Amino acid sequence: MIDPVTLIVALVTISTPVLLAALGELIVEKSGVLNLGVEGMMIMGAVCGFIVANQSGSITLAFIAGMAGGAGLSVIFAILTQFLMSNQVATGLALTLFGLGLAALLGVGYEGQPIPEVAKPLPEMLRNIPVIGPILFSHDLVTYLAIGAVFAIGYVLKHTRMGLVIRAVGESHDAAHALGYKVVRIRCAAILFGGAMAGLGGAFLSLVYVENWVQGMTAGAGWIALALVVFAAWKSGRVLFGAWLFGGIAALQLRLQAAEVPVPVSLLDASPYLVTIIVLVVMSSDRAKAAINAPAALGKTFHASG
Repeated sequence: MIDPVTLIVALVTISTPVLLAALGELIVEKSGVLNLGVEGMMIMGAVCGFIVANQSGSITLAFIAGMAGGAGLSVIFAILTQFLMSNQVATGLALTLFGLGLAALLGVGYEGQPIPEVAKPLPEMLRNIPVIGPILFSHDLVTYLAIGAVFAIGYVLKHTRMGLVIRAVGESHDAAHALGYKVVRIRCAAILFGGAMAGLGGAFLSLVYVENWVQGMTAGAGWIALALVVFAAWKSGRVLFGAWLFGGIAALQLRLQAAEVPVPVSLLDASPYLVTIIVLVVMSSDRAKAAINAPAALGKTFHASG
């Protein structure tokens, strides 16, 4: 039997790294930039965070180092795409490969090394409440910050001048420039934020979820984050739903493996990614149909009004 409470707790934990990276990429894409280097930035955050945690014994410094690792790689992306005008797709792919290779080099000798445990911020009395205690009160501070960031980013994009400027830069480069906004500067700031969030997600992966450094441990999480932004139609609330959907499938397949369900292990391992692809295909199909039907609907409206 699969305990639903344990499953939900695992769902939230598994989804947090992807959620953080997707929220960062959401801001990047809202500013009009496509960063395909998220995977590389996540793995850099994972290795930098783990090394600092092992060497310093400070989880706070470890998370800061993880953010710095992701942001450092994003600086390279910003310079190449915003100042040297290199192709964004090619640059992002190159930085992903670079990040994976550099992280593997930096992480040599750190596999299986001890790190301090990440403390739970809420009191044990709350965590021991049946059912709702583990689900609501048993997580670490970064998990709560990730969920809070969903609402904060949604509010900033919709209701603040900063969000308006970011959206204006992304929707019309020339119009934003004509209004006096520093387009390159704003996009660089968005790229740095996205890299720091991806690095934080990677640090969470090595410090909280796995509690170890393993080469290639992101295992496509950065690509899932990119897919979630498209799935969410660039809305932060939908990013949260998509991350929990992915986390739920991932947590379920792990428990099905533990229960020795007679299904090939390779199929169970691939199930979260297969579900993500299926959802994207269905959504793309619906959008294509809407785009095809839009001119016809407009013509009927014009005819009726005439």
